[in-house]
Amino acid sequence: VVDKQGCVTVKTNFYSVPARAGSRVEARVHPLHIEIWQAGRLIARHERCHSRRQHVLDLEHYLDVLSHKPGAFAGSKPLAQWRAAGRWAVCYDDLWAQLNKRHGKQNGTRAMIGVLALGQEFGHDRLHAAVASALSHGACDVAAVRYLLTEAALRKAEPEPIDVGALARYDRPLPDLADYDTLLSAPCAGTA
Repeated sequence: VVDKQGCVTVKTNFYSVPARAGSRVEARVHPLHIEIWQAGRLIARHERCHSRRQHVLDLEHYLDVLSHKPGAFAGSKPLAQWRAAGRWAVCYDDLWAQLNKRHGKQNGTRAMIGVLALGQEFGHDRLHAAVASALSHGACDVAAVRYLLTEAALRKAEPEPIDVGALARYDRPLPDLADYDTLLSAPCAGTA
């Protein structure tokens, strides 16, 4: 059963899950990882912790809660675990600082949480590259990062050239317009 901190207890350790408190989930224990399933769907996967009474938290599982309380983001335990695991890149700190400078601490942190939420949709490797690219272009906005993540899909494929040789049979000579010039030199009828 998911507790009020959004965790389930598996073999004396606490693992975060993206499920509501009080909901029932199934834990599958493997030698190297733990899988959490709900209604036949994998909802979380963690590296297995062999210590006792440890909290194994994934920052993505807390993004919704932290967006409502952005002041808790900087000192959160999931963020500290991401930093320790090397999942938090230096460019994220740079973007976060620029967002705070531009929007204020609270709204800047909400914007940073919005950027991190893009990682769930597009993958963390692509997100890291998009954040680094946005910073190199001087952009510090969620929309800029989203654009860089989706810009490859926005490009249209180059159309293949069409062979127009078969259409040559429909060519016709241009009309001769010399007869119309005589109308310009003749006096206008009906002028006094």
